[in-house]
Amino acid sequence: MRDRSSMAGAARGSRAGGKRGGGGSASSSSAAASACVYYATTALLVALCVAGACFLTSTSGAASSSSVAADGSVTAYRHTTRSSFAYEVTRERAVPAPPRGAAGDASAGGESTAVGSGTGSDEEGAEEESQPKSAVAAAAMAVMDDPHAKPDDRGGSDEAGMGMEEEHRVSAAAMEDVKGEDGDTAGGAGAGEASAEDAAVKEQEAVLEEKLEMPHEQARAAVEEKNLDGGIEEESNAAGQRQREEEQSALDDPAAGGGGGLRREAQEDPQIDGDQQPGEEIELQRQPEEERGNGNEDQARSSASDTNVEAAFGDRNGDGGDGDKASAVEDSLVGEARAEEQRAWATQADQSHREKDRRDGESDAGEEQQQEWRVCNVKAGADYIPCLDNEKAIKKLRPENFRRYEHRERHCPDEGPTCLVPLPAGYRRPIEWPKSRDRIWYSNVPHTKLVEVKGHQNWVKVSGQHLTFPGGGTQFIHGALHYIDFLQQSVRGIGWGKHTRVVLDVGCGVASFGGYLFERDVVTVSFAPKDEHEAQVQMALERGIPAISAVMGSKRLPFPSKAFDLVHCARCRVPWHADGGALLLELNRVLRPGGFFVWSATPVYQKLPEDVEIWKAMTSLTKSMCWELAGIKKDRLNGIGAAFYRKPTTNECYEGRRRQQPPMCSDDDDANAAWYIRLNSCMHRVPTAASERGARWPAEWPRRVRTPPYWLDATRAGVYGKPEPEDFTVDYDHWRRVVDKSYLNGLGIDWSRVRNVMDMRAAYGGFAAALREKKVWVMNVVNVDAPDTLPIIFERGLFGIYHDWCESFSTYPRTYDLLHADHLFSKIKERCAVLPVVVEVDRIVRPGGGIIVRDEASAVGEVEKLLRSLHWDVRLTFSKNDEGVLYAEKSDWRPELIEEPL
Repeated sequence: MRDRSSMAGAARGSRAGGKRGGGGSASSSSAAASACVYYATTALLVALCVAGACFLTSTSGAASSSSVAADGSVTAYRHTTRSSFAYEVTRERAVPAPPRGAAGDASAGGESTAVGSGTGSDEEGAEEESQPKSAVAAAAMAVMDDPHAKPDDRGGSDEAGMGMEEEHRVSAAAMEDVKGEDGDTAGGAGAGEASAEDAAVKEQEAVLEEKLEMPHEQARAAVEEKNLDGGIEEESNAAGQRQREEEQSALDDPAAGGGGGLRREAQEDPQIDGDQQPGEEIELQRQPEEERGNGNEDQARSSASDTNVEAAFGDRNGDGGDGDKASAVEDSLVGEARAEEQRAWATQADQSHREKDRRDGESDAGEEQQQEWRVCNVKAGADYIPCLDNEKAIKKLRPENFRRYEHRERHCPDEGPTCLVPLPAGYRRPIEWPKSRDRIWYSNVPHTKLVEVKGHQNWVKVSGQHLTFPGGGTQFIHGALHYIDFLQQSVRGIGWGKHTRVVLDVGCGVASFGGYLFERDVVTVSFAPKDEHEAQVQMALERGIPAISAVMGSKRLPFPSKAFDLVHCARCRVPWHADGGALLLELNRVLRPGGFFVWSATPVYQKLPEDVEIWKAMTSLTKSMCWELAGIKKDRLNGIGAAFYRKPTTNECYEGRRRQQPPMCSDDDDANAAWYIRLNSCMHRVPTAASERGARWPAEWPRRVRTPPYWLDATRAGVYGKPEPEDFTVDYDHWRRVVDKSYLNGLGIDWSRVRNVMDMRAAYGGFAAALREKKVWVMNVVNVDAPDTLPIIFERGLFGIYHDWCESFSTYPRTYDLLHADHLFSKIKERCAVLPVVVEVDRIVRPGGGIIVRDEASAVGEVEKLLRSLHWDVRLTFSKNDEGVLYAEKSDWRPELIEEPL
């Protein structure tokens, strides 16, 4: 602007000299007229620049930079990382609008919500910039629709839009600064010229005031048009972006306005990834450990206190859809602190609270800086399962413990590991389902022992860079589908996918049986021990088939009673008849009354002496357990046979036995207690009252997934405080809404690459039920310190497991694509540290996989810091009313340091 004025002065001098040389009385009036025209033109250009900038920033910024709710609170959004969906929303009290004459002071005081920063992007970045922030915010706020407090008190979306009066004041203040700058530069002009210029400027001010009305209406309309499901709408074009960049660069002169120009962080970044927004914003936090960004924190702090020009452009442009973004966005803590400073008196409680928060933050930052990640130095290497590879605990076992397979059970270390499991050499992103059922990358599970031992039975083969699975097994070498159909045709009442929905496969091998049951709309929990058949469960999970590492040993399986519709054992190598039938009695506990136990093993169809003895023992045991032998059928294609046993639905047989062996369990023996509970060789009575769980079979699938179980009691309060049946429905509706409006479209998750999912803190299984139309399966984990809702999950045709997240999960590393943690970390920190839990998350998630965290804002912040230190890509953070949501994806990073040997 000053250059223009200087050039204007030189031109005036030249013209004046020429006129004096020519002389004449008309020269003076002609010069005055020319000067008036020139200054009027200059003022018009200045006004148009300011109006254009205000128009662009108000249409994008007003729609997405902030929204003022009826309660006076502000929801602010910010980019956090590379994804087009990466926004953080912090909720703070709205600062009262300053008097009209104090617009400049308020801006300089740092009370603006957001300050813009420069951009400039490649093709992908430009596309991301065009995404409206309020659409993603609506999706994120749909995530916060949480029934955990009260089911019927869900928060709605905030009212959008800024006050038009405030925009007028800020814009007018910005124009006044520019006007004053021009006036100073042209100070050599005469009084007549100045008065003419003032008149022209006043005329342009009136035009500017009229033009500013339109952007406010457009901004409000843009906010109202946002979709709640996270949809994307175009708000600008490339030409508008280039225009704004040119106008903003004109104001980006550090010499002008006392250093008040807008700063472009992107120009100072040495490298920008191809999928990263070049103008990513950082959030200014008082706590050092919460400072984010790409090394631009100092600029963020300085830009927060810039002049009213920055306030005018920063507030509108802080989260703009396609224009330059400001260098920082103040978080709620800073906004509240500065709001406090504007009050006449600050209270001691407020001051002390802020100081304690600051010191706690510094302490946390020190701890974070001291965290040094190392790779685990264990014999299991890349296959390390802490609770199954605890060599110290296993060495302490006695010989009789090995006979009961206790060395294959869980023996967790006293403290959860904080080292990271390495990746196998040449690890690659897993093949997508359903192709993964037939082949996986050999480098991901580099084990060949099963190929050598079971290759002739069509378990698994090596084919180039892949491990291939022909679909066979020990009992179905000609394919699992033929075997599955053979079972259904053998006895009446199985009804795959209708009557029979949830199956337990004991000694599953590579889980081909469960993998092919998906085609019959049946879900199968497959399990096998981590034994000499190396990595069989790992292969199953790599294929995209549900499986856990477990063993029929000395303790109960981690499932509730009366859970499974059918239990299957195909040469599972379990001595069912030993120890008084303790292991078969455990199956009786988890099998639903009226459900089938399918035993496909050599004692059923072979006549070797050993097989004959086992068959006699099994016949005696099953009769004493009142199991009905529904039939024995032979499969001529595979050359095998199967026995079908059915659990009774009444207690008549139990009461009519001559010998009470095995005995009936005592009335105080809780059949649902399963976490580290030793086996008890007894049988629980079958429920007979109409209102008892297990008294009748669930509704057919898929109706059972949405129907409240008949045994829920309307006189008892559910998890969320409403009567149990209503609570169930509230949970189901809630998760359908969150998944549809937020998770499927609003988080940037590539669902085509998601197969293995875990809900780390399931309630009624609503999250899993909402995903049932997707090609995924969900392991519902019910925490041991949470209400026991796992029976409800099984009743509705889903599956899950009990677990304590203060310990490691019984799965191989890199086996899940997506974890979902709903208020897990705030609960778990009451009993154990969060750090080992986050390390466990890192262990079981595949590179490229992710986690969704919904929790208290403080817990989300703690998890976010740890994930960032682990080089996870935090794609979205959102906070509202002390509740937060986070979505992050795991990278391939592993530390170079190795843990000291134990």
